Amino acid sequence: MSWLVLLALLCLALPGCSLLKLKQESRDFHSSTVLVGRISTAAPWDKPVVVAAYAKSGDRIAIVHHAFLHEPGSYELIVPKGEHRLFAFGDSNGNLSYDESEPAGVYPSPIAASGAGVIASLDLLLTSAPADRLGVPVGTTFSAGHLRRPHSTQAGAIAHLDDPVFSSASGKQGYWAPMEFFKEAGGNVYFLEPYDPARTPILFVHGAAGSPQDWRAFFDHVDRSRHQVWFFYYPSGASVDSMAHLLFWKLFNLQLKYRFEKVHITAHSMGGLVVRSFLLNHGGQFPYVKLFLSISTPWGGEPLAEFGVKHSPAVIPSWNDMQPQGRFMQSLFARPLPPGIDYYLFFGHRGGYGLLRPTSDGTITLASQLRAPAQAEARMIYGFDEDHVSILSSPQVMAQYQAILGSVEKRTGAGLPAGALRLRFSYDGQEGPRPLPLLVLRPVEAGRAAVTLSLAAEDAGREIGPIPAGVYEASLMVDAYRTEPRKVRVTIGAGRAPAVDFRFLPQGALAGWVGADVDAADHPAGAYRPPHPTVKFSSITLTGAGERRTLVPRGQGEGDGLERYVAGEDDAFGPYFSFVNLPKGDYELTIEAVGYRPYTARHAVVPGRHGQLRPIELTPLR
Repeated sequence: MSWLVLLALLCLALPGCSLLKLKQESRDFHSSTVLVGRISTAAPWDKPVVVAAYAKSGDRIAIVHHAFLHEPGSYELIVPKGEHRLFAFGDSNGNLSYDESEPAGVYPSPIAASGAGVIASLDLLLTSAPADRLGVPVGTTFSAGHLRRPHSTQAGAIAHLDDPVFSSASGKQGYWAPMEFFKEAGGNVYFLEPYDPARTPILFVHGAAGSPQDWRAFFDHVDRSRHQVWFFYYPSGASVDSMAHLLFWKLFNLQLKYRFEKVHITAHSMGGLVVRSFLLNHGGQFPYVKLFLSISTPWGGEPLAEFGVKHSPAVIPSWNDMQPQGRFMQSLFARPLPPGIDYYLFFGHRGGYGLLRPTSDGTITLASQLRAPAQAEARMIYGFDEDHVSILSSPQVMAQYQAILGSVEKRTGAGLPAGALRLRFSYDGQEGPRPLPLLVLRPVEAGRAAVTLSLAAEDAGREIGPIPAGVYEASLMVDAYRTEPRKVRVTIGAGRAPAVDFRFLPQGALAGWVGADVDAADHPAGAYRPPHPTVKFSSITLTGAGERRTLVPRGQGEGDGLERYVAGEDDAFGPYFSFVNLPKGDYELTIEAVGYRPYTARHAVVPGRHGQLRPIELTPLR
């Protein structure tokens, strides 16, 4: 049976599915931008929040996408190319309608979406400001779509596994219609029960066309007295890079809230690719990941995906990443996994051999499951007489899995002596969303690496840890603020939590970075664009508000960017730059880089207001 016929039959077997719809889904996905940020409140609020992106024409507004959060926190929205505005409100009565008495907030300026990638740090503060100042009429309703009840996409939402949104049918929708799925159900890391700091989280990641219900046997066999179950549910038809970046955003926000000390990750099929991409791009920020176990993952890609990309009239976005000779697969093992992660590889071989298909587990070939670089990184490799589906419920698999969990827990249970730090900090200046502080601890002892931790505004007054024992120079870096004092020496030891006080004073700042050169097809909605690895600035000039400053990038070993920011010094190094201590006003930024056309953009700088985060795209000289 040809791949095109197979595609058509599978598609027509799904309600409302057609090749025309698939084609439109792919076009929409590759011409959209994901907007992410955090919702905070001026007064305590423990009720749901609705956040929306909308387009405005005169007095009329059109809701483009909205999300429901069970509490304030992180959000994600997907929008087409164009100009959009952001609005959020606290839904005190759960009617999904903005009522006059409810706290609300807007992002201060329109967002220009380019039709690709991610725009971050779009934070909103909910206050009791008069409704007529917000731009969204009282009574505007945000329906829950096809869902029976609003479905929270806030990281850490408690899930009921039998909910239809977690069903096999819904998982298939996430494969064949990723845009539709993301708009209706989003993507999230869910809990089965409230967070418990005494138990280690295990995050489960399903594969293509999969759902959380695929993991029932694992959920039933996990020792709940020692571990807590989390699962990542996402539209598996979306690009792998995009879903890896979404996983980073979810775990980042969970770490901010719960400060877990370790997490184990188990992934099936394509989910293994999502996890590895996440670990390659962001693993350095997550030393808490101690175990990564992949099951039946196509490490070598899938030839049928390559055939489909070349010949099918409708292409699922994730097929591009599954091509054996494609950019994603070719770069998947260009770098090793971060240190400190125990990696185990499970594969199945009950698929036999056919004239048209090499030996497989019925879905993924053995050659792909056992790609040489994957084997080389694995601590151990285990094969099972199971097919691609039965491997998730095999008693032999469960027994081996339990043995590995026990072994990893023993190896990672005892660490270096550690203590904590109690940080007290306050923001001066105007009201608005508070940027996230970054704690930087530089050891006084030579030869030890610095410790960096992202903090939330709620961390003020809390104990932060565990932190390896030692003597450090502690500083806090906050976008659009300067910190007093700039540094404090602290001694951290077992059972000790010294207190340190910092004050954040508003300052004008403009910082950014140049993103790597990527083809449009490799940078769809939600995809991570890494910093440019080789760009060479000739100069970076900022003009406005009576200021004219020019940066010439410093060389290797000529200082530290974070330290210079805290010290109140402008800086440029590699693909990064930052200007600080700027007066309020409008500025023109000009970048000259070797091999690229000059780049010019205008920015409004307001002390105490942190800006949107998106990589700068330079145009190569032709």
